[in-house]
Amino acid sequence: MDLRTKLYQMFILGLDGGGYHQALKDGLGGIIFFTKDIQTPEQFKNLTADVKLEAEIPPFLSIDQEGGRVERTENLHNGKKYLSAKYAFEKGAEFLKHQTEEIAKELSSYGINLNFAPCVDVNTNPNNPIIGERAFSSDTDEVIEGEKIVSDVYRRNGIIPCVKHFPGHGDANADSHLTLPEINLDFQTLEKYHIKPFKAAIDNGIEMIMIAHLHIPYFEKDIIPASLSKNVINYLRNNLGYKSVIISDDMIMKGVADFGAVEACEMGIRAGLNMFIYRNSNPETINIIDTIAKKAENDIELKNNIEKSYELIIKLKQEKKI
Repeated sequence: MDLRTKLYQMFILGLDGGGYHQALKDGLGGIIFFTKDIQTPEQFKNLTADVKLEAEIPPFLSIDQEGGRVERTENLHNGKKYLSAKYAFEKGAEFLKHQTEEIAKELSSYGINLNFAPCVDVNTNPNNPIIGERAFSSDTDEVIEGEKIVSDVYRRNGIIPCVKHFPGHGDANADSHLTLPEINLDFQTLEKYHIKPFKAAIDNGIEMIMIAHLHIPYFEKDIIPASLSKNVINYLRNNLGYKSVIISDDMIMKGVADFGAVEACEMGIRAGLNMFIYRNSNPETINIIDTIAKKAENDIELKNNIEKSYELIIKLKQEKKI
């Protein structure tokens, strides 16, 4: 398989822009679906089936379905909403398990095989504009308990869980969709409160971790997002012993986009990031992939990191029978 195809495996793209049709033929790793893509049960089933038919390599069919504020299938159930992580957790373990079972069965019935959930951020900042009720709790041990319940239910239903947003978005005071938040905590606090749920998820066999667009001065003196930071990714690999796929949050978020389209992506690959999410598949996004593919032919570091990422992605797909 050529290097360009292996690089395409490292991307999950949205439908906007339409470039995903050709990208799937070129080896695209997966598709992410949003609310506007999901109108009726029949339409959505046909859409996921068509994507699978077009794909050269079996794709991740992914979604952000947490419940509450972050729910993509609301057009399918006449206004009925799932509870967010916080409120579902507060109703007890049985309720959380039952609701997750409902979500998982629904997603599975439409062919979804990857959910960017659960959030294992510990919501320590009450003024956090982006996490809030998306977190199970402001208590680390409760977050660990919630993650185990939710991830296990997804696995049993054939859906890969992806914990987010490493190393923890819970103390942020800004929205990374709009800017690059800074989390200026000492390492002991980071590890004790915010990193601990990720470590527990790794010990529990988590298959995918999403990394956040946050600046954490402990890891990087220069203003570099965690998502593009070699220090953060090395810590995840070497200190926490994580061996599976690391994926970025959406790369068009302001927290990372200001680093330059191609430049940010290249930085991520060099740092050891395995996959990227882009909410669209317009010509600009496709151009990022093709530009890096050309550069990688004569760049040993880029080439080697693409090869390593491809192997991890394919290993996960084979293990989960994608």
